[in-house]
Amino acid sequence: MDRLTNTIRPYAWGSTTAIPALLGAEPTGEPQAEMWMGAHPGAPSRLDRGAGGTTLSAVIAADPEGELGSAAVAKFGPALPFLLKILAAGAPLSLQVHPDLAQARVGFEDEERRGVPIDAGHRNYKDANHKPELICALTPFDGLCGFRPPREAADLLEGLGVDSLKPYVDLLRAHPEEAALREVLTAVLTADREEMARTVTETAAAAERLGGPYAPYAGLVHDYPGDPGVIAAMLLNHVRLQPGEAMFLGAGIPHAYLDGLGVELMANSDNVLRCGLTPKHVDVPELLKVVVFEPSAPGVLRPEGGAEEVYETPIDEFRLSRFVLAPGGAPHTLPDAAPQILLCTAGAPTAGELTLAPGESVFVPAGEKVELSGSGTIFRATLVL
Repeated sequence: MDRLTNTIRPYAWGSTTAIPALLGAEPTGEPQAEMWMGAHPGAPSRLDRGAGGTTLSAVIAADPEGELGSAAVAKFGPALPFLLKILAAGAPLSLQVHPDLAQARVGFEDEERRGVPIDAGHRNYKDANHKPELICALTPFDGLCGFRPPREAADLLEGLGVDSLKPYVDLLRAHPEEAALREVLTAVLTADREEMARTVTETAAAAERLGGPYAPYAGLVHDYPGDPGVIAAMLLNHVRLQPGEAMFLGAGIPHAYLDGLGVELMANSDNVLRCGLTPKHVDVPELLKVVVFEPSAPGVLRPEGGAEEVYETPIDEFRLSRFVLAPGGAPHTLPDAAPQILLCTAGAPTAGELTLAPGESVFVPAGEKVELSGSGTIFRATLVL
């Protein structure tokens, strides 16, 4: 078992205080958006087994079966198939979707063949993997997830009383659901930028004045003035997670995180297609290939089980569970067939011989038995064999 040293990503939307508060550290004044735990090449965790520091990705590459287990390598290949994060949103993240596995492979191969640099701002596919993800709230957590029914979206837009929104309202009411959503999202993202900027300004003013169901959308314009994503966001459901609740996001489902601190677990990928609320590249034709244009209610997940509370998802690349350890409680021995990362978010629990503080994590290779004890909360990220 290895204590991990993890990279904190300073994305502009990150909270300046949430991750430092979890770690018991002084804020730097700079945004601290995500802490990555895993072996993704963009920011692999580091560890030290006595021969000097190295990356978790290098350790796994040197002995995939020894670290991951033969069953995991046979099923997922010689790499850790998941990435665990602490995510701290102080401002809305970009409105985005992720490709499915087939789309990711085709898109990655196409951009590789065309020689698009992997770090190019207009590159869509950084790897050939899909990126389903699960977010579990540590604080009240606001997000947007999945399309509203078109008629409900039409009512919401119409209630703002903004004349320039009327064509979108009419489209939402005049077509079958899939066609309506596709036409409106396409129209919003391809509209004249100056005209859209005026529409966004009027929409934000009306939303702020009306409050209620418009409140989650009112502040978007302060972070992204004139951005068509402000209008696109109103096509989506708003969801508020309470601590311990989670939300699963599959391929093609448009979503955005607005505010809060959470534990995020995903397939080991960085493939994002953006719809708005971002200064970054928005590839509308490619985006329209990936988005699933169907209304979908945001399903709130609550952990199920006894001592190990599991967040059930339809994905084998990752599995998230939680242990809330009470003082004087019986220790818990973890299954050892698969690799796992353990993350402490509260208290001072013990994993094996290591005592963890909030924000600290360890990597446990396959085949190594670990006993959890003490008092606190530990999230367990592993995979399904």
